[in-house]
Amino acid sequence: MELEQCVNFVLTKAQNSVQQLFKAELSPYGITPGQYGVLKCLWDQNGLTAKQLAERLCLDSSTITGILDRMENKGLINRYHDVRDRRALCVMITNAGLDLQEPVTEAIVNANKKALLNFDEEQSKLLKKMLSELNSNL
Repeated sequence: MELEQCVNFVLTKAQNSVQQLFKAELSPYGITPGQYGVLKCLWDQNGLTAKQLAERLCLDSSTITGILDRMENKGLINRYHDVRDRRALCVMITNAGLDLQEPVTEAIVNANKKALLNFDEEQSKLLKKMLSELNSNL
């Protein structure tokens, strides 16, 4: 099989390109694509636990811990022990994190448009559907 026909190679190459595009779009706000994922989850539902965030973002516990450490150092989130379970850490967004919602959402919309520039709306929906199905199959 030719390298360019290998699903892993093609997906990795596309992921790297998309990752670089999103990094560039988010860099003016001082956040990474991973940090955006956490912010988006907290904008939708503040007070999630670190475990819930890791599950939602498909990250392992050590990866989410590193992301949360860096976000807390930037003043975007605070972590508190859950009153119902002292072993769990609740993650709360700060005002600084809330202030990023509008400009960062706009940057993400722009990055998505750039990433899908060569696709019409139907092709974009189909691509996302096929990638979701690929994830479901594995």
